[in-house]
Amino acid sequence: MSSYVIEGGKKLEGETYVSGSKNASLPIIAASILNGTNSTLYNVPNIQDTKATLEILHILGCKSIKKNGKIIIDSSKMESHEIPDNLMRKIRSSVVLAGAILGRFKNATFSYPGDCDI
Repeated sequence: MSSYVIEGGKKLEGETYVSGSKNASLPIIAASILNGTNSTLYNVPNIQDTKATLEILHILGCKSIKKNGKIIIDSSKMESHEIPDNLMRKIRSSVVLAGAILGRFKNATFSYPGDCDI
């Protein structure tokens, strides 16, 4: 059986990289449309859910740029409040965009989120 032996009295130091969290990033990406200007996000994981969410924002009129480990989202030209059905169904978490769209436009049109039997 394996074991760990811990000897106290020694300073622990070092560095590690902590990857971004999908469950934190998606609501923050959605919230970036509320201010109607630029938002800079750091440490966003490069996964299908974040890519699909950024694709939805692009269709709604936002622009995004990925550079130097950050994503800059410009929502100043966003005018649409309708998420196309094919994009809404790509990911279950697409529903988080509804609150931000409602907050900005007081109106939102979307279908059931992906992978959902509601």
